Amino acid sequence: MSAPALSSSAESDAELIRAKVQGAGSSFYWAMRFMPQARREALFAIYAFCREVDDIADGDATRPEKIVALDTWRQRVEELYLGRASDPITRTLAQAVTAYGLRKKDFIAVIQGMEMDARGPIVAPSLEELDLYCDCVAAAVGRLCVPVFGESTPAGERVADRLGRALQLTNILRDVEEDAGIGRLYLPAELLAREGVPADPARVMDSPGLPHVMEIVGGMAQGAYADTDAALAECSKGAMRPAVIMMMVYRKNLDRLAANRWRPLPPRTGLARARANIEKLWIAVHYGLF
Repeated sequence: MSAPALSSSAESDAELIRAKVQGAGSSFYWAMRFMPQARREALFAIYAFCREVDDIADGDATRPEKIVALDTWRQRVEELYLGRASDPITRTLAQAVTAYGLRKKDFIAVIQGMEMDARGPIVAPSLEELDLYCDCVAAAVGRLCVPVFGESTPAGERVADRLGRALQLTNILRDVEEDAGIGRLYLPAELLAREGVPADPARVMDSPGLPHVMEIVGGMAQGAYADTDAALAECSKGAMRPAVIMMMVYRKNLDRLAANRWRPLPPRTGLARARANIEKLWIAVHYGLF
């Protein structure tokens, strides 16, 4: 059965959200591009919500202003589940909540993760705090996405939990230098102390022990990818293609770090970014069609 036609207002909302996702240049856009329209629009709305709250956490507002803005989004989520969606993102999410049974607690978890950044900067969290952060900013997003993929199963939830952690740990390793430059350090305190690496963003890049810490965190990510592979084997291959696309894009980044002996990668130039976008497109086409 084909999806029902969108009303003019719903189509306008969808166009705004689609432009926001495409303009972000995210791997998410390429991973979702091959989904059927109704599922794709739901996934784009999830991404747009995540982008909105992430932009608040990373923006230039003061800490109190960020907390107020994130609380406003908490209220919007509450209103969404009371049937009072009032903006393009929550109006589109309302359809997805009904169609795919999305849980309020996962939207709230995403906001909680962004609040951790907003109250920060995060510097050398404990392993427990790091795992909570990864769960909120990445695994919770996966838990929102897998029902839309069509895999509302325990195996699908395991993919969300393990792949979310794998992707976020990969992000942390990829962005160590960039994060240090803005006073952030997501590498766990226990590992930094064990390797004699200062828990100080201003000094971490010069520490000879940094590659070993990154290697250990890389091993954590590799273990999470392996767990994801095991869970994916119990899922519908067709339904979980977007998750596989995302996984392959990020695994390439982890492979580059390993090949660089776990030293931080240099900032990407315009040419490198263009090459990365071509790589994402190739992965999306390859795993989206086969």
